Formats: sequence, structure tokens, C-alpha cells
Amino acid sequence: MSFSFSPVLRGGATLRATALLFTLIIAAVAASSPAYANSKYAGIVIDARTGKTLYNYRGDNIRFPASLTKMMTVYMMFEAMEQGKLSRSTRIRVSPHAASMIPSKLGIRAGGSLTAEQAIYALVTKSANDVAAAVAEHLGGTESGFARMMTAKARQLGMKSTVFKNASGLPNSAQVTTARDMARLGLALREHHPSQYKYFSTRSFQFSGATYRNHNRLLGRIKGVDGIKTGYTRASGFNLVSSVQANGRSIVAVVLGGRTGASRNAQMEKLIREYLPKASRRGSGNLIAKNGSTSFRHSVPTVAGMSPSRFPDPFKTVRPTGQVADIAVATAYAPAPSRPSVGLDKITTASATPRGGWVIQIASLETQAEAMAYLNAAQQKAKPILGAKQPFIENFEKNGVNYHRARFSGFNSKSEAWGACEGLKKHNYACLAFEN
Repeated sequence: MSFSFSPVLRGGATLRATALLFTLIIAAVAASSPAYANSKYAGIVIDARTGKTLYNYRGDNIRFPASLTKMMTVYMMFEAMEQGKLSRSTRIRVSPHAASMIPSKLGIRAGGSLTAEQAIYALVTKSANDVAAAVAEHLGGTESGFARMMTAKARQLGMKSTVFKNASGLPNSAQVTTARDMARLGLALREHHPSQYKYFSTRSFQFSGATYRNHNRLLGRIKGVDGIKTGYTRASGFNLVSSVQANGRSIVAVVLGGRTGASRNAQMEKLIREYLPKASRRGSGNLIAKNGSTSFRHSVPTVAGMSPSRFPDPFKTVRPTGQVADIAVATAYAPAPSRPSVGLDKITTASATPRGGWVIQIASLETQAEAMAYLNAAQQKAKPILGAKQPFIENFEKNGVNYHRARFSGFNSKSEAWGACEGLKKHNYACLAFEN
């Protein structure tokens, strides 16, 4: 690029013109670079198939997550569901602490409640702070205790710079993250909980006669965008994590610190437009390792017609010695079985001698009839997976109450048992695989 000056300019005039020229050049650079335009800005784009970083601007600099925090709150709910410690119909009580949260909120009064599924919808659409606190207390005892669990989970997921102090993202100077960490969390939600991830694409939901629209305005407007979450506080600026899947390509993109919601969305659209075509069509994903499970405060699997307190955690096997066995848990969510009717039982088994080899367990129920009905229904629903396997029930006692583990044997290897669990999750069954 070359510049010329008019010969009429002399001395100070020439200097003033030169200064003006450089000012214009700097202004042009500022207009094209978010670094000059906004010191809070950070962004990153990750190829969700290969893990390659396609774009990175201050992606490892410390920022405030705001309501992106609720991505981890929901992740923890999904994990509790996977463990059988939470179901979609579990009632979550709103304490005075939760009810006292400032908006955005549903406004449920202290002592009120909502189902876990309603809570998920409220978190991903309305970004309800009162609901986030209620979930935290339900699973962690206290919100601060749950925040420590969230931070521990962040470390397990490889989120090296993230610290949580609450479940909502309300202002706290010690609650920090990075664009890269938020991208990892977005990838983990998709990879670890694929059947539940669909909640993040919800456009709106209704509660107590009111309809709440998703704050993520890119849903339905930008091709391929299927979630995930927005966030804003004065300290953080306008944040957004987006998952995009189109034309065989897949990315997770993060924009932090936007000046306005509109400018944040515009920057996200720009990143998607520029970097989605550069993503690979090859690669299987599976980029984020789980690296452990969370020990939640409550064990509250819910079966239709039963009180959650009437049966124990179905994901722990008690040996005759009373020792707890190590169990490999496959990701899935357990549906609530119907009460068995007369004649439904086609399984001729009673309290069984423990089978050897690899076994899978799909439920732990209070009566033998319920366990039999559950096994029969699963075998009928998933014939290609369970048709040739042997259903059986193993009884055990806890706190003076008998329980019945619904299991299948006949698996020749760990990979076969784990493969069965992976198949069963497509039918919405919880499943654990272990060697007896």
C-alpha cells in the first residue's frame, strides 16, 4: 500500500496529515480486530471430530463464565441420571436460599418444587438462577458444596482453569473460566450425554402457565446450530457457547465478553461461517475422557408408583461379605417401568444364585414381580441385544429390606457386555456392566 501527499502541505500541516493518516489506519485495524475493540473478548473454535483448534483468540485467558456455569449444573444432572440417582420425574424442592436468588428466575416460592426435567428446561431456556440453586442443594446438600463438586468435575474433564463457586453463574470474582474450558464442557455434554443433550436445542418451554423462550437466538436461525448456552453479567460481558453440526462437519465455538447480545451473536455467526467449512468430515469425536464419577448427596431413582426412598442405589453391587464391588457404568438413562399386571411375567426365575462371567444390570426394584416385568419388557424391546441372553434376578438385603436386581447373563467378554449397554441406552435403559 502506498500513500502520497499534496504538495501544498508544508511543515506542521504535513505532520498533522501524517498523524491523521496513522489514526485512520489504527481505527481500521481496531474495527477488524476484537482485541482492539473489546478487552474482554475471547474466542475459540474446536473441530468436534478431531479436536483441532481452528481459531483461538485469548482462548486461555481468564474470564467470568456467567450463566455458562449452568452447562456444568446440567452436566451434573445428566450424570446423576446416568447413575440412577435422579430421574426426570424426581421432585426438586425450592429452599428459601434458592427462592432468594435474583433474576433471571422462575419465581417458585420457598417450599415449592418442580420435576428434574422441568429444572433442565428452566436452566437451558430461562437460565433460571433459583432453579440452579435448588438443583445444587438437591444433589450436593448445599450450593457451595455442589460448586466444589462442579470444580472437581471440571478437573476430571480437563478444564484446567475453571473454578465454580455457585451453580448459577451469579457474580463471584473467584468463579472463573476460559474459552477453551467452556469448549471442552460443550464437547463433553455432547459426547457423554448424547441422548439428553437434545434438551439444549429446546426453543421454549411452559411452566405454571407461562412460556419461556430460549435466550439463544441462534437456534433455528443459523443452519446446524443445536445449542448450547448464553450468559451475561456486567463483569463477564455477553457470552455464548454454540454447537454446530452440518454437512458432515461439527464444531463447538465459544465467544466470551461481547459488548452486547447482538454483537456477540454477530461474532459467533462470523466464526461459524468462516470455520465450519474448515472442519473435518473425518474423525469420530470422543475427545473428552470422563475420568471418574461424582458421589452425589442423594440416591433418588424414581419408578412409577414407588417412593424414591423405598429402594437403594441400583448402581452398587453388594457382595455376600458386604463389600462393594467396582462397577463399570455405561451411559444411559433409566425409564420408569409400569406396574406389572397379572400375566406379564414370562420369566421363570426366582432368587438366583449369582451368575459368573460378565453380567449387565438394568434396574434394582423392591419386588420380584416388578423386576421380572422390567426384564421381560427390556428383552422384548431390545430383542437384537437381549434376545439370546438369560434374564435373572439377584436378591439382596439392605437395612432390613429385600431388593431385586434385574440382570442379564450370557456375555462372553467385557466388550460384549459394554456393547450391550451402549445399545440399550438407545432404548432409554440405564445399564451397568461388570464381571461377577
